[in-house]
Amino acid sequence: MTTMVAHDGQALLSTLAAALIALERQDRLDSFSLPYPDEAQLALDRTVLLCLLHGADPPLSLAELVLWCRERPVSDWPLDLPDALVGPDDRLLDLDSGRPTELCHEWAAHGRDSAGKLCDREVFDRAMRACREYGEPDSYTAFRDMLVNRPVLTHGGMEIMFELLLEPVRDLLDEIYWDVPDSFLRDGRNAVCGRCRTLLTPVPGDGWWCERDRCRRQGPPPVGRYLTPADDGPVRQLARPFRQFVTGPGRAEIDLRDALSALGLGVAMWPGYDSYDLRVTFPDGHVWAIDVKDRANPALLGRTARPIPTDPPYDEGFWVVPHHRLDARSDYIRVFERSRPEEAGGLVLVADEELCRRARRRLRGETAGRRRKHA
Repeated sequence: MTTMVAHDGQALLSTLAAALIALERQDRLDSFSLPYPDEAQLALDRTVLLCLLHGADPPLSLAELVLWCRERPVSDWPLDLPDALVGPDDRLLDLDSGRPTELCHEWAAHGRDSAGKLCDREVFDRAMRACREYGEPDSYTAFRDMLVNRPVLTHGGMEIMFELLLEPVRDLLDEIYWDVPDSFLRDGRNAVCGRCRTLLTPVPGDGWWCERDRCRRQGPPPVGRYLTPADDGPVRQLARPFRQFVTGPGRAEIDLRDALSALGLGVAMWPGYDSYDLRVTFPDGHVWAIDVKDRANPALLGRTARPIPTDPPYDEGFWVVPHHRLDARSDYIRVFERSRPEEAGGLVLVADEELCRRARRRLRGETAGRRRKHA
């Protein structure tokens, strides 16, 4: 693993990302006052130090640093970074909304000095233990399904937490669904994205902004429904780290499941208490194990690469990314392969569309083989 020191480019990106997320959680990113939160002050100090070491003009205040993060691509910063670690359009804050980007959340998760970030792995470990103690593997599947399909809950919708299948994880759900701040309101209403099912952010004019890169590449987000807290009761939303690393990839998992099922394949989701994401069975009994990864940065994804667990057993394993990631960065797979550790050297990464092509080719091969056998 690469060792990072406080003033190198990679460490600074992680520190900055964590600070921006902490600022947004505390208040809006366009309104803050002295004294700055500890993480924000640390990020500003380290940025100033790095600029001085490179003979560059530093930001003079936290407000100016936030403006940098919004308006300047990371590739234009005075940072020492390995080749291909950042793309030409990478930003920590979205240019239109001023909110932390998916990339920002990835860098925050990559760092080590963000005390405020949630540990999603710990939450899932607790969920697995609780479901095993109850002897209810279907409860874990229902838990995962809820995080993917129900990231937003109204007071009435919270009744789902009291369904018998979710009994083992009820306390966890209460921990990870948070009250929604007023910054998501426009004219007293919240808007839910018709594609992603997460809340939309109002932007100047009458527009809305979706936090998912995949959604924005498809055009302006459609409003699936409006929620009025005055009528519907308090609105709660799944905490951002889980929307980032569970809900978003989960939508891609469901799309892939549907595409493979349409080919006539058997698809089980999250088998063996989430050993991997999809277990795909061909008519001849051949099995694929698939983990879906929807990440903006291929280098950071590569550093997390690990062999897919061998239980439940399978014949071939793949990591899969949505094709829009390759549209955004044509070098995505090459950078991933260069960044993965030696123990994951055999791990295959493909786009979802390529995986479906491979499935169709394999099915055609099976059909041709059966025809030859019976000729």
